[in-house]
Amino acid sequence: MKVELFDFELPEERIALRPAEPRDSAGMLVVRPGKGLEDRTVRDLPSLLKRGDVLVFNDTKVIPAQLKGIRRRGEAAAQVEATLHMRTAPDRWLAFMRPGKRVAAGDRIHFGLDGNSCFLGQFDATVIEKGEGGEVLLGFDLSGPFLDEALHAVGHIPLPPYIASKRDDDERDRSDYQTIYAREEGAVAAPTAGLHFTPELFAALDAKGIERRFVTLHVGAGTFLPVKVDDTADHKMHAEIGSVAQETAEALNAAKARGGRLVAVGTTSLRLLESAAGPDGRLAAWSGPTDIFITPGYLFKTADMLMTNFHLPRSTLFMLVSAFCGLQTMRAAYAHAIENRYRFYSYGDASLLFKEENDGR
Repeated sequence: MKVELFDFELPEERIALRPAEPRDSAGMLVVRPGKGLEDRTVRDLPSLLKRGDVLVFNDTKVIPAQLKGIRRRGEAAAQVEATLHMRTAPDRWLAFMRPGKRVAAGDRIHFGLDGNSCFLGQFDATVIEKGEGGEVLLGFDLSGPFLDEALHAVGHIPLPPYIASKRDDDERDRSDYQTIYAREEGAVAAPTAGLHFTPELFAALDAKGIERRFVTLHVGAGTFLPVKVDDTADHKMHAEIGSVAQETAEALNAAKARGGRLVAVGTTSLRLLESAAGPDGRLAAWSGPTDIFITPGYLFKTADMLMTNFHLPRSTLFMLVSAFCGLQTMRAAYAHAIENRYRFYSYGDASLLFKEENDGR
């Protein structure tokens, strides 16, 4: 499909720079294909679900994966920034470097420019490989929990570019850009639909008999990369590491069998469920990388509903929601959201999408 089909005009002032307070007071646009739109708030979620439905959350935890460093090559030095996006070994990370032209295989990089160095100042890495688009493989001198501790000491929360271009990250982002149920460290971007949940909302869902289950997909910085090709067939997704436990898979299969609906909280949860499902839609224990790319025409096998934020024009995420509800439905929904002053992107408002009955074909 032509990427231009997923383009739309978004006024700059619709981009949220901070989350709603409290989190569950955010707006939520309910989208039922063929049945119209409904303006609600996230707090209304329990009334839109029924006993036996199951919310599926991504429990990944964002790490401070934005690093400032000095590239050393002999006597020459240059300032660089690294955004880690996927761990490949205890001491190795794939990362996007800026400016990419300043680094080459074999370069040494020292991180911790603010003087907050650790382990006697030894927080260095070697550029092992350099790929396309500024992507590199970094081999750190530290490994495992020692590297994790160093990242927490000198790293910054990697805010999305559309926020980072307008303000610096601060201490507040360390909590704002994290779900209340985050557990498994490894993400460099938050599963943002989950940012709307509060203990009070969880209590209301429990009282209604709505179940919740957790899967893990470590969201990578590739989620922010623009689609630079003209046709979706030519776009390559960056892989992300995820897992679905056997107990979780069995519980979700049982819920479906007794008539409960699966509600994916976030596109990351949905992508992981689809990766773990067999052709018949049954889920099984699953672990590994996934680079699943969902566009209109895709036949969904798992979730009946999707809760997600409002996404960028021409993005893979807008393509996914268009596959879930239909392109024309989502174009109309986004036009309504813009006209009615919904807040967009990671810290913005939510939408609750019901799957199109013909699966977007």
